This record gives sequence, structure tokens and C-alpha cells, in this order.
Amino acid sequence: MAENDPKIIFTGSIRAGVKTAIRAVSVSDTAIKKEFQATTMAYGVLKLENGRKIQLYGTLDQEQLELMADILSSDCIGLALLIDNSRENPIADLKFFLNTFSDFITETNIVVGVAQMDLTKKTSLEDYRVELKSMSLNPPLFEVDVRQKKDISLLVQALLSLH
Repeated sequence: MAENDPKIIFTGSIRAGVKTAIRAVSVSDTAIKKEFQATTMAYGVLKLENGRKIQLYGTLDQEQLELMADILSSDCIGLALLIDNSRENPIADLKFFLNTFSDFITETNIVVGVAQMDLTKKTSLEDYRVELKSMSLNPPLFEVDVRQKKDISLLVQALLSLH
């Protein structure tokens, strides 16, 4: 893997499927474990039809992102934010991650995937659009099944088109 291959960071709420999403589109699936922490970071590689490779990193919180900032920031295409719609207050989760990663988002691009829409429709995609607009954001927004390669590929393609 070349050091300057483009990178995408996946993050999201608990049970949103960060690791599953990376596994769905990767040609390799590895976990990177920091010796000094009890956290795991997901990693995978996506091969595009043109032979290009994109490195995928999965993190669940700002601390993990800060630990990997130097590695992740160079050649980073953007952030794929996954929200679990079946959680108690998924809009609060959306706000939390947008606020947590606000500096990173302003330097790159973001795409939002909403998972678990089949389990509950209490929060619609329109609700997410309204919230994003209230924060002066208008990223690509999709309903996704993180187990489906085509859904996660759509998120990646959206980020590539913004890059």
C-alpha cells in the first residue's frame, strides 16, 4: 500500500456498523490495536475498477482520530459518518459527531449514511436534512445497509465526487 493512497475515515454511533461497512467493501480486513489503549481501529483497502486503492480507517471517537491524525490527514478524501437510526436519539448522535469532528470536516468532505432505517422510521431522512441544514451543512445523505457493498460503495463514490 502506497503511503499517499487516498484515505477515507469512517466513524459513527455505537452499532452503526463502522467495522461492518469497512469489511463490506474491503479487499483486506485487519484491526489495528494500539498497545497503550484498549481500543481497536478498523482498517481495510478498497480497490476501484481503475486499479486505484483507497485506504479505509474506522474510528469511533475523537480520541482515536487525534491519535492517528498525522497518518490520516495526509491524502484524506473525507469522513463517512454512519448514524444508527434505531438509537434513542439519532439526531443527537448526528449533532455530537458533527460537533466532535467539526475541524476535520471543515478541512475535508463529509458524507452521511443512516443505518437501521428498516428497524424504525421515527426519524426520517428529511429530519436529518433539516438538522444538517440548521448547522449550515449540506452533505450527501443516504439510507444505507452497512452490510451491503453497493451501499457503502455509494458513500465512497459520493466522497470521491466531492474530492
